[in-house]
Amino acid sequence: MTPPALVAKPPRPAPALGGPEALKHLRRDPVLKSLIRQVGPCTLRPVRREPYEALVRAIAHQQVHGRAAEAILGRFIALYPGHDFPPAPAVLETPAEAMRGCGLSGSKVAAIRDIAEKAVGGLVPTRKAAARMADEALIERLVQIRGVGRWTVEMLLIFTLGREDVLPVDDFGVREGWRVATRADAQLKPKELAALGEPWAPYRSIAAWYLWRAADAAKASKFKPQ
Repeated sequence: MTPPALVAKPPRPAPALGGPEALKHLRRDPVLKSLIRQVGPCTLRPVRREPYEALVRAIAHQQVHGRAAEAILGRFIALYPGHDFPPAPAVLETPAEAMRGCGLSGSKVAAIRDIAEKAVGGLVPTRKAAARMADEALIERLVQIRGVGRWTVEMLLIFTLGREDVLPVDDFGVREGWRVATRADAQLKPKELAALGEPWAPYRSIAAWYLWRAADAAKASKFKPQ
């Protein structure tokens, strides 16, 4: 029988991050104050999934357009009728050829199988267990998995676990958002952005969300640096 903790449940809605106290704190930075004024309230709502499912989905989305990744995931999930998401033990029993037939590359099949193995073995914690772990402890633990790097875990921390104080300084969009908002000629280096963002704690995830919005708006020619 599949352990209940490893069977994915439909995601439950979560409240938006970045309440009044967070915005009041971030407005102390003049650049973020301008962003908050232009963008409005933070609408970042984490999707409450098990870390195992979130990591598998992240691997499927790597280097693939969003719609294509969802189509691949749809075919992958269809291999396991009766489940909202493929249970880890069942994935380990699935031939690699069947997974490749869904559109997953060989490297992604290997990564997903490693995630499943680590979930069954306990290295990938349940959501309940992850809630008791510090951000850096989760990062150190999960980067041991094939295909999972620091950035992937940071996205899990923000968008799955709802952690409010994660600044993914290696993310192109976050660095580009700061460049756009400050009218700089070049992006900051990750270490420079990390140092600059220290005063944003304990709400650095919300700051990152606003920087993403700035980068997205700049692409659409809607953002006006002030």
